Amino acid sequence: MKNIVVAIHGFSSCGKSTMAKWLAKEVGYKYIDSGAMYRAVTLFCLRNNLIKNGVVDTEKLERRMNEVKIEFRVNEKTGKSDTYLNGECVESEIRGMEVSSNVSPVAAVPFVRHAMVDLQRSYGEGGGIVMDGRDIGTTVFPNAELKLYVVASAEVRAQRRYDELTAKGDKVSFDDILKNVQERDYIDMNRAESPLRKAEDAIELDNGLLTIEEQNKWLMQVFNEKTK
Repeated sequence: MKNIVVAIHGFSSCGKSTMAKWLAKEVGYKYIDSGAMYRAVTLFCLRNNLIKNGVVDTEKLERRMNEVKIEFRVNEKTGKSDTYLNGECVESEIRGMEVSSNVSPVAAVPFVRHAMVDLQRSYGEGGGIVMDGRDIGTTVFPNAELKLYVVASAEVRAQRRYDELTAKGDKVSFDDILKNVQERDYIDMNRAESPLRKAEDAIELDNGLLTIEEQNKWLMQVFNEKTK
């Protein structure tokens, strides 16, 4: 079986990370969460007052980008990769609503995207990785051997996000989450730098009505087709 790059792109809260993590573990590949990288930069901005009311102080952030060190370490208890920002595990903090509400404007900054794309490509050298993100199949790995484009309705995605956050004990509003999902969709599809779009050779999956088991079965089928 040959090692390939699997690029999973699509809308926010479509379960791309869940798919990518499962597939990587199942086939023994390395998993890289590209969205977590942008969330980590967003957390850095929030902690250092570099974003206010959705507006990024790009001049100050550009001067301080060299202070942003992002890495992934395997959590021995869960067997999954956790995101570290400057040596601190921020896996839980980057999944909160404050980061979610600010990540799109940060991710739209050209020099931020360039820095993250360079880092992501460095992980992909030699294949044997699964990576997910909005532009993984179009900008980061345009020549990936397997590209998946994942979609679901905004309402389905908002419900998933609501269930995820309330399960953690967070007090959140479904309407606020739905608004956030819709706003992120608009920003992601209309940004000047690497807008969200389906790669021409990507296989589309609408997983809005699929069970996890059905999704996983489909994933293995398309993966085996590409690696046999």
